[in-house]
Amino acid sequence: MTLAEDVLDLARFAPSGDNSQPWRFVLRAGDAFDIYGYDTRDHCVYDLDGSASEIAHGMLLETIAIAATRGGRSARIELPSGDAPRPLRYRVQLDVDPSVSVDPLLDAIRTRTVQRLAMSTRALTTTEREALERSAAPFRVRWFETLNARFAMASLCARNARIRLTIPEAYAVHRAVIDWGTTTSEDRMPAASLGAGRLLLATMHYAMASWQRLDRLNRWTGTLAPRLALDFLPGIRCSAQFALIADQVPSRLSDHVSAGRATQRLWLTATALGLQMQPQYTPLVFARYARENRRFTAVERARSEARAVAASLDAMLGSDAERSVWLARIGPARPVGGRSLRLPLSKLIVAEAPKALPALISIR
Repeated sequence: MTLAEDVLDLARFAPSGDNSQPWRFVLRAGDAFDIYGYDTRDHCVYDLDGSASEIAHGMLLETIAIAATRGGRSARIELPSGDAPRPLRYRVQLDVDPSVSVDPLLDAIRTRTVQRLAMSTRALTTTEREALERSAAPFRVRWFETLNARFAMASLCARNARIRLTIPEAYAVHRAVIDWGTTTSEDRMPAASLGAGRLLLATMHYAMASWQRLDRLNRWTGTLAPRLALDFLPGIRCSAQFALIADQVPSRLSDHVSAGRATQRLWLTATALGLQMQPQYTPLVFARYARENRRFTAVERARSEARAVAASLDAMLGSDAERSVWLARIGPARPVGGRSLRLPLSKLIVAEAPKALPALISIR
């Protein structure tokens, strides 16, 4: 295995939305390679203008930079221009650098995972909080640590979940990306990682057989039970909720890539500290749809809910709301039983990058 392959074999464990892995690698001569970055905007309601995928690209690039230090290299990364065609091509050169030492976050790359279950509610220590804040620089971390603050954010996420559970656009995503009856998955989310009990999982599996069945069940029984179990109660049972704040409203590729790099470094720092994290990114997406008056669904009630989510974020974050690039909850907890794995490197390295990656999503 070449040095570039060794770095990529570790870096492929970078996170991406629903384990979509929106990238492929083309090796070049001299410890260099190109990353072709894709997005899922055409079939994923959560990937507004491809920004969520671009954040994932940034997470991958930060992971590559960390992985390269194991070989005494620094990663020289060239971003595509703002008007570059899709897929985006990121160019990486691994340079010998005698000043480089092994990054202390290296071992956290493979052990980092998403924790959707309840966590300990013990307060973060000053040392933990300061380490997390340093890792995210130059982004600012805004904490929601008191019970009242966690309650407010948990309520917001539970309200946002009603959108996710009641629009066909989100159903299409969920149906495609959940790998039922499994504890691990190379290219999706195993059901065991969702944080739901057996009864709720069985109900979800039954309901998601078709959009018509799920819509009918929502009308009969409502969405309170899954929102309580998956959003509200875990949102309270954690050490803290937090928002990652940029200096300006993110709008360019470089903004999203920088946000992804900072988020991944914070996430790996949390892992190294023995903390777990659960992303809560979708409120930012639906709030932006509402602010920009963009029609993401034909369901009027969901569009009204998105406006309410935006108003709640504005009330909690003020001028930071539109500069927020990440929301999450954090705390000590045992790793979740199921987890998403990754495609083997042999499937991610290609001789020539395809124009698009295959989409799993369809509504049935």
